[in-house]
Amino acid sequence: MSFRLSQRDKDIIGFIHQFRAVDRDSLVELFFKQLKSPVNACNSVMVRLYRLGLIERTQQYSPTVYLPVDAKMKKNSQKILHFLSILDVYKQMCTYSAPKQVIVEDKPTGRKGGIEPDLFCIFKGSPFWVEIQRNQYSEQKMQAKINLYEEFFFSDEWKALHWQPEDRAAIFPSVILVTPVRYAVSSEHIRIIQVISIDELMEKYRSSAKQQRDGRLRVSSSSNGIKINLT
Repeated sequence: MSFRLSQRDKDIIGFIHQFRAVDRDSLVELFFKQLKSPVNACNSVMVRLYRLGLIERTQQYSPTVYLPVDAKMKKNSQKILHFLSILDVYKQMCTYSAPKQVIVEDKPTGRKGGIEPDLFCIFKGSPFWVEIQRNQYSEQKMQAKINLYEEFFFSDEWKALHWQPEDRAAIFPSVILVTPVRYAVSSEHIRIIQVISIDELMEKYRSSAKQQRDGRLRVSSSSNGIKINLT
């Protein structure tokens, strides 16, 4: 069956496997927006891939959400909304610069009980672990999450992660909390950034870059050392 697949078909299937749940409109935006009738083109391709048995779909949501054929979640699972939230953050990043080394539900410790960020990527030249909080949690639970990052920091295991640069010192990623709620969490060892969206992140560091150019930058504990190429 593979001989019937275009490179775009393969890219779409791979993307669905990577993000676990992808809605039709996101596929239009990422793979079809340059076409004259992007929605119709996307619908035609996705129906064909579904009939070939190469993807699954659920019509519990509107527009349709597509899943890998080996998805281990029910078609009405709340987990789908979780994956769509991760996809949304990824798409926000893409409006500024395509993230690299993307890992959905990263498990860098390789063991249960360690940190499990929703997303890892290198964005604008810097590595980030992203935690997407759709629900409100207690301050204690959020601080416990940060404590796990500190525990991993002190393990030094992160220095051997495959994406680390070979030509310079290893970098511990900054942690982005994408949340509508600001938590009173802190760390003396890792960088924590709390934003409502990636747009807010970029606006924050665009403002910081301007202040730096004007010679008036005051470095805070939450932004110290983070470098984002805003050009």
